[in-house]
Amino acid sequence: MSTATGYLSAPFFVRGELIQGDDNVHRSRDLGTDFRTPALELDAIVVSRAQLPPLLDTPLTEIVDFLVEAGERLALDKNPHMQRCLDLVAATNPLPRRVVENLYRSAPHLLTRAGLMAQIESNFHNPAVLDGWIAHTDPAGNDVAIRAFPPRMVHMLAGNAPAGCIASIAQGAMTKAINLFKMPSSDPFTTVAVLQTMAEIDPKHPVVQSMSAVYWQGGDESIERTIYRPQYFDRIVAWGGGPAINNVIKYLGPGLQLLSFDPKSSISMVGQEVFESPDAVADVAERVAADTTVFNQEACLASRFVFLETDDRDQARTFCAALADRLAVDRVFGSAVAPLPPPDVRDEIEVMQAMDDEIEVFGRFDGRGIVVLSEQPVDFHPSNKISNVVMVSSIDGATRYVNLATQTIGMYPYQRKAELRDRLAGAGAQRICRVGTANSHVEGSPHDAMYPLSRLVHWMADDDIYVAESNSALPADRK
Repeated sequence: MSTATGYLSAPFFVRGELIQGDDNVHRSRDLGTDFRTPALELDAIVVSRAQLPPLLDTPLTEIVDFLVEAGERLALDKNPHMQRCLDLVAATNPLPRRVVENLYRSAPHLLTRAGLMAQIESNFHNPAVLDGWIAHTDPAGNDVAIRAFPPRMVHMLAGNAPAGCIASIAQGAMTKAINLFKMPSSDPFTTVAVLQTMAEIDPKHPVVQSMSAVYWQGGDESIERTIYRPQYFDRIVAWGGGPAINNVIKYLGPGLQLLSFDPKSSISMVGQEVFESPDAVADVAERVAADTTVFNQEACLASRFVFLETDDRDQARTFCAALADRLAVDRVFGSAVAPLPPPDVRDEIEVMQAMDDEIEVFGRFDGRGIVVLSEQPVDFHPSNKISNVVMVSSIDGATRYVNLATQTIGMYPYQRKAELRDRLAGAGAQRICRVGTANSHVEGSPHDAMYPLSRLVHWMADDDIYVAESNSALPADRK
C-alpha cells in the first residue's frame, strides 16, 4: 500500500494485532526505495519472563494442524495479503516480480504436514519432549525428567528470499517459542502478510500470540541494546550477511546465544566423464546453470565456482560456452537478465583478462551471465550470474578449495559423491548433492551442518539423584 505522500507503508504485527502508521521513514538497502513504518514500541514486543510462553501447553499436533491450514490459505490466487505484497516487494527487492511470484506460489509447500513432521522427527529422538517432561533413568538408578522448553528468539530474517520467513515462522511455532521477527529492508512486507493470514484463522491462537514482526534499521543501538538482553531473549537466529552478524556478536554474552545461518558459498565439481559425449556436456551445463542462477545467484546454495576435471583447454572452452549459453535463460527462481555486476567486479575481470593469457571470459556484461575460465579460483566473490570455471587435473585435488564456508557441492558424475564425501566433510563442507538439485532438499535433512530445531530449544533437566559422588565430606578411610 502507498501513503498519500507516495511512500510505501510497511505495518507491524504484534501478537495478533496489525499495527499501522507512517511515523518513521526507512530506505531499502538494495534498491534505495523509501518505506514508512509505525513507531516501534519496545514494551509491546518484549514479553516478561514472568509470563509463560503462550504455546507451552499447546499440543504439537495442534500446532502442526494450524500451520498446515495456514499453508493452504497462503495459496497466492486466494490470498489478498500475499497478492498485495507482490508489488510492494518488487519495489524494494532486487529479485524480479515474476521470481517473487513463483516464490509466493511455492509458499504452501513449506507448510505441509509431511514436511513439518520430517523436521520434528529428525531433530528430536522423542518429539514428546516438546509437549512435556519425559522421564529417564540412568545406569546408576538416578531419575531425570527432560523437556525441550520454548525459547525466546529474535529472528533476523534474510532479504534474498521473500518467502523464507515462512520457514522461520514454522521453526518458531514447532519449538513453541516466543518470536520476534526483524524484517529486512529489502522485504519489510511478507512476514506480516503471512502472520495476517494466520490471524484470520484465529487471532487468539497461541501460535499467533507467539509472533511479532517489526522493522528497525540494523545497527540502531537505541533499539538493539535494549532488545538484545538475556532477560528478554535467549536466542538470536541470524540469517543476515557478514556485517549484520558482526553487529549482533557484540551483544552476546551469558544467557544470550547466536544461532547463525551466516553467509555461505557453494560450488560444483564436474568430473572428466562430462566429456564422454556432446549430450553429456549440454546436460551438465544446464544443470550447473540451474544451480548457479537460484535467486539470480543471491542464494547461499547457488554455485559460484565450478571445478572442472580436465587438462585440455579446448574441452574447458566447450563446457564454458555451453554454460554461458544456459545462464541466459528464464527459470522459475531466476531471470534471463539479472542486475549487472558491480563496476569494480567488471573492472577486475577486464584487468585479469588483459594481463593473464590463462583467463578467458565467455558472455557479456549485460546481465545474462558470464563465465570466467581460469586455472586458479578468482579472488573476488562471483555474483550477479558470474560463474568461475576452474580447471583442475583431479576432482580429488579440488577438495583443497573447500572450507567451513562451503555450503552445497553439486557433483557430477553422481557416483563420485560417495568417493569424496568423507574428505569434503572433513574440509568443512555441509552438503553434497547431484549437480542440478542444489535448490531441492530432502525433508528433515540438516541445514548448515546442524539440526536447528534441537539447537533452538532450551533444554531443561529435573534430576532426582539417589546415588552420587557428591561434594560432601570424605569418609575417614578415603582421606
